[in-house]
Amino acid sequence: MSKYYALLFILGFSFYVSAQENYTIKGKILGSNDNLPLESATVYFTTVKDSTMLEYTLTDKNGDFMFAAKKQDNPVSLKVTYMGFQTFTEELKNINANKDFSTIYLLESTNALEGVTIKGQEPPIRIKNDTIEFKASLFKVRPDSNVETLLKGLPGFEVDSDGKITVNGKEVNQVLVNGKPFFDRDGAMALKNLPAEIINKIQVSDFKTKKEEYAKTESTSDNASINLTIDEDKNRGYFGKFLGGYGTDERYESSFVVNFFNKNRKISILGSSNNINAPGFSMDEVFDNMGGGRNSRGGTTGSTGRGITKSNLVGLNYSDEWIKGMQASGNYNFSNTETDNLYKSKAINFLPTGNFTTESQSKTKNENTSNKANFELEYKVNPSIRVFAAPKFSTSKSDNFSESESTSIEENGTLKNDSKSKSSSQNESNTFGNSINFNKSFDKKARNLSVVLNNSNTKTNSNGFTNSETIYYATQTNDNRNQNNLTDSTNDTYSAEIEYTEPVTDSLRFKIGVEYNFKNSTNEVKTYNFNTLDQAFSDLNDLQSNYTTSTQNSIAPKAGLRFEKNKFTVDINSSSSIVQYDNHSNYLNQSTDLNKKYILPELSAQIRYRMDRSKVLTTRYNYSVSLPSSTELLPIANLANPLNTIIGNPDLKLNEKHSARINYRNFDFRSRSGYSIYINSDFYASDIISSSIYDENRKRTTTYENISGTYSVSAGGSWNKSIKQESNLLRYGIALNTNINTSKGFTNSVLYDATSMSAGPRIYLNYDYGELFTIAPSYNFSYSETQYENYLIKSSSNVVHRMNIQTTTYWPQNWIWGNDFGYTYNSRLSSDFKKDFYLWNTSLSYSFYNKSFTAKVKVYDVLNQNQSSSRTITATTIRDDENTILKRYGMFSLTYKIQNFSGMKNPPGSRNNRGGSERREMRSDE
Repeated sequence: MSKYYALLFILGFSFYVSAQENYTIKGKILGSNDNLPLESATVYFTTVKDSTMLEYTLTDKNGDFMFAAKKQDNPVSLKVTYMGFQTFTEELKNINANKDFSTIYLLESTNALEGVTIKGQEPPIRIKNDTIEFKASLFKVRPDSNVETLLKGLPGFEVDSDGKITVNGKEVNQVLVNGKPFFDRDGAMALKNLPAEIINKIQVSDFKTKKEEYAKTESTSDNASINLTIDEDKNRGYFGKFLGGYGTDERYESSFVVNFFNKNRKISILGSSNNINAPGFSMDEVFDNMGGGRNSRGGTTGSTGRGITKSNLVGLNYSDEWIKGMQASGNYNFSNTETDNLYKSKAINFLPTGNFTTESQSKTKNENTSNKANFELEYKVNPSIRVFAAPKFSTSKSDNFSESESTSIEENGTLKNDSKSKSSSQNESNTFGNSINFNKSFDKKARNLSVVLNNSNTKTNSNGFTNSETIYYATQTNDNRNQNNLTDSTNDTYSAEIEYTEPVTDSLRFKIGVEYNFKNSTNEVKTYNFNTLDQAFSDLNDLQSNYTTSTQNSIAPKAGLRFEKNKFTVDINSSSSIVQYDNHSNYLNQSTDLNKKYILPELSAQIRYRMDRSKVLTTRYNYSVSLPSSTELLPIANLANPLNTIIGNPDLKLNEKHSARINYRNFDFRSRSGYSIYINSDFYASDIISSSIYDENRKRTTTYENISGTYSVSAGGSWNKSIKQESNLLRYGIALNTNINTSKGFTNSVLYDATSMSAGPRIYLNYDYGELFTIAPSYNFSYSETQYENYLIKSSSNVVHRMNIQTTTYWPQNWIWGNDFGYTYNSRLSSDFKKDFYLWNTSLSYSFYNKSFTAKVKVYDVLNQNQSSSRTITATTIRDDENTILKRYGMFSLTYKIQNFSGMKNPPGSRNNRGGSERREMRSDE
């Protein structure tokens, strides 16, 4: 611990020293014509010699700015930029005292300057309407950093170790490169594989659907979208990375990614092969493809998924402008994964007459091969008509094997049943989907016509074999099976929507539309018993064979209002689906038809109050009614599991749900700090739950029932702050999430009620000292408690501690040493499972030959303690699970990088100072 405190002292002292001799710079920015304050104008200092950006801030709603600037003995320039105004520049001989610039007036850009280009430097941050734009080159990162590292250094951004991005409290669900997806719209490939040095700007805006984008309406989403634009002089060339590694326990990894850019045309090819639980392609700068190299958020476990996975992946991404106005992009992925897992489970099942315990374990081996191809075509027919089409194709094949056994025992030790089973299956699936958006805008502002067509068609089949024996001790009976199961399924969905928007006034828009939906699914199951006479699976088992179809035909008139005035945006939408719901089954040569008509109302309302550019309050309400599934409705006995027979309930009512959301966000770019607060709630006026009856052998029969009154409420918030002083960057924050929810379940006709409460505070810190080192400690605490009614036990509680510290050093030159150390403790795991463990991963690399090559040694799970155990609590059970986990191994790898851009100034291996001089052509309004 003394070393830890010493490290914190060094961090604090270095930051204290760097903060000395700071001077306060303040002033006010007004427009020259009307003397009105200019909110969110960018104010920043640069050096006169090479235009290196020193400090920056944004003005508040009164046009005021104030920030701290470090002492400078050399000449500097104060610059002020604002959209639609000419850039203001004033040169100072030095910064050695507090400075009040009083009032600075910006001149509006005149029409005479239209088309004229001005040489100058762009500001670090610019706000354009609802888009925040960052100039990437003015945010210094280490040489050879990827885009993810760049984003972590931007104010308001947080990227967790799982790759989830939040900006000013909003979760990012789309990342584009020059407006197009890079393999996928989630952006994982772009963040890990694109070098930061090629990025020109990072643009952040509210996420919009294609319909919202084309109609030019404000987003109704609570998510954000990021667009990465590439430097003009680096938009022609190629770059890539090749990796190969081998280690102990026959662990291996290999991967490559090559990118070819030529203006609008971009082609990327990638591939990977490994057996270290990295089924995707997410290269980390320190740990490469090592699964859990950077411990997952909170340091839970280092392995992804269940078991140990071997994977092979090949992908291709393409985008181009085929003809003027037509943009095309597409990607293809081939993947093959093979997973081995040993699963153990211990479950306590609550009964009115006493609890019983079920212990089970299984050994599984699953192999899956898939091909996926996605395309996007966007055509601007003319300024008022746009068409977008996104066809998708996928095929998959899987081979699965399982060997399992389970035992159920009463509290007094009486054995009730046990089961042993071996099964295998081969599955095939083919899917085609497409989405077409047509949009027509009119001369009158906000008048718009939208047509959206969607379809999805899936066909699957399965051929499985099961050999099982189940013994029921209370009745001294057996259930022995040696069967071949054949399943054929199809699922087809089609929808068509037309919507027209008419502006009533400048502030009020009315929209009306109609949507047609058609859904059809068929499922045929045939089970054949093994015939000992002809040694073949030739005896049809009628009890386990059935044929079902389900069809939904619906038409839904829609209407909505949007009101936009000053800082308010109000959306109200309603629809009523008129549904013909037909379900059919043929079981035991008896046909059953359930044909019903429903009216499903839906109402949604949203109020967004944008107090200023940084403060937004959003409230939402949604009421919806949905149908039960055909499985829940049809009274057919599913006998596939000898310990659980499932039968539908034709008398089920509809699901009815009320949801409400309140969210407030505030991020101040001037102080680089922000916070968010939220409250979410769901109330089920009618819900469908399972109802189980256990017989004397503890074999259950499950059906479905309606209940009402269950609810879920969650609330919390987060606060974060960044402090930048030359080479020092400190980011820290806290977060709190709380939840209370109720769940219900019927067991032996008794209604069980459970109320669960949980709270989870989190604190984290990240400190970067230039190109020398980073340190990132974090701590998570979670407490949960469940209160029961009609149970033999009254309550159950759980405490989990998660601590994690990540360090990376970049000294001496060309060396990188990364460490991730995590500790997890779970108080309520049963005595059969270990309650705590440490996970320590380390990596040491050396770059040579002008940094084109990197040799690396890394060790996963140094202490050999990694584990995967969890607890799940429901209204009727408490279950502990454990899966096979990746254990300690060491690996040596070699990476080779290639890079060549037109106009490239820094070849691979050179020190790329992103804060250096970089002049570009700018529009007159910049």
